[in-house]
Amino acid sequence: MSAIKPANEGQLSHRSISRTAGIFYVLTFVSIPSIGLYSGVKSADYMVGSGSDNAAVTGAILEIIVGLAGIATAATLFPILKKQNESAALGLVAARILESATIFVGVAFIMAIIALRDSGAGESGLATSHALVALYNRIFLVGQSFMPAICDLLLGFLLYKSRLVPRRLSIIGIVGGPILIAGYLAQMFDLAGRSSAVAGLSAIPVALFEFSLGVWLIVKGFDAEEAAKLESRTTG
Repeated sequence: MSAIKPANEGQLSHRSISRTAGIFYVLTFVSIPSIGLYSGVKSADYMVGSGSDNAAVTGAILEIIVGLAGIATAATLFPILKKQNESAALGLVAARILESATIFVGVAFIMAIIALRDSGAGESGLATSHALVALYNRIFLVGQSFMPAICDLLLGFLLYKSRLVPRRLSIIGIVGGPILIAGYLAQMFDLAGRSSAVAGLSAIPVALFEFSLGVWLIVKGFDAEEAAKLESRTTG
């Protein structure tokens, strides 16, 4: 005799997925303080200076949390998004993993600078530390400008097609992706600096999309009717 599933089992499962994904999306914003926490380790005279490394280490931990949370967002959403388009959903997971990998590499650069100073390199380590800072800045652009744009284009498309959340919210991600890529290219070609208005403004739509989506998934969750349609499409 086959087990009889409760009528609301699917809805409870979707609510759990949306709430978990929402929490992970909100967690991806915890590394914002790292910009200030890294100011010391990225300064020109860090190797010959003194003081604690705790701020930079804290920033590195926050970035690691963001990298792991980023992967978790895509992995959590995959079971339901694949029912809309499995290739795009898999692409989102792959893009998130690549994004997080660049974040981890950036953290390795920061920790290498700290280790270099702790080893007593002094002035002889200045050139190396400056090179590591430059590498961090470049990979930061890839990991936190270009890759998030790709991720949000894929996610925005999947959510728009599935109607799991309001389409106006999905559109922010679809529109924000190209805007962020434009800002990324401007910085890559030295048309704008990391602290410029262009860089800041180009990041706003994607940040708004991801934070709003996280809050929406926690508070409201998926549209139950549209989620049920996805289920019937794959089981019917």
